[in-house]
Amino acid sequence: MIFLPHHLFHCILSQIELKTAPADFRFPTTNQTRHCFTRYIEFHRCLAAKGEESNQCEKFAKYYRSLCPGEWVSIPCFSYHHK
Repeated sequence: MIFLPHHLFHCILSQIELKTAPADFRFPTTNQTRHCFTRYIEFHRCLAAKGEESNQCEKFAKYYRSLCPGEWVSIPCFSYHHK
């Protein structure tokens, strides 16, 4: 474990912005599996439509990465990124 001086810790925290996907009323229940999968599909549809070099799809990547369990995102076929 790494310990940082108090002022450095707060400086780093002030630079980090934690966000998750916005509320989606298509998924009103607490089980977010379908929401995760939908955001994953939206990300890949965006890449197909706008191209692999487009930064416009990154928000969908952030959404599915924040919604989906870490174990899923770390699976190579699930976290496949076109770059």
